[in-house]
Amino acid sequence: MSSLNRGVEKIEVTLKWDPSPLGAPPHDLDLVAATYTSGTPSGAPAYLVHFDSRSPDGTITLSRQSRTGQGYGTDEEMTLELVRLAPSFTRVVVGVVIQQRDGRRTFGDIVNAAARVREGYTELAAHGFAGIAGSTAATFAEFTRDSSGAWHFQSAVRGFDTELQSFGTLMGGA
Repeated sequence: MSSLNRGVEKIEVTLKWDPSPLGAPPHDLDLVAATYTSGTPSGAPAYLVHFDSRSPDGTITLSRQSRTGQGYGTDEEMTLELVRLAPSFTRVVVGVVIQQRDGRRTFGDIVNAAARVREGYTELAAHGFAGIAGSTAATFAEFTRDSSGAWHFQSAVRGFDTELQSFGTLMGGA
């Protein structure tokens, strides 16, 4: 495990939420990571990692994915091995998007939605989404690489009213 002075190295991001009420369509939230190169640090990402993909080099993986929020503990887990990312990548933004299959849902409709960012046993951030109750997507973690190659973490929740297809491009402006 790294110290925060040396930069973050291997991150685990988890997401949890309570299932929808009995008889209602399931809530489906998805973790999303967007990677950016030094040439294009914002806007459209070099690639996205979400429910049906992983990074081409295997450095960002979604190891647990839920479509309902049922079960104990976390519902989705993503690992980011930042130290293994190619030097051309200088920024990674992590967020969550609510699938809109059965009508529009916002974070205000999802009970106990929360994300946590950890490095080893150190919790770097924990966020709920009540402050952006009218949003359908949010970013909550950003990792940037400095000129020495060390990765640094910033945390802030920013809400969006969008779906997965356009969220990737919006994340870059976060």
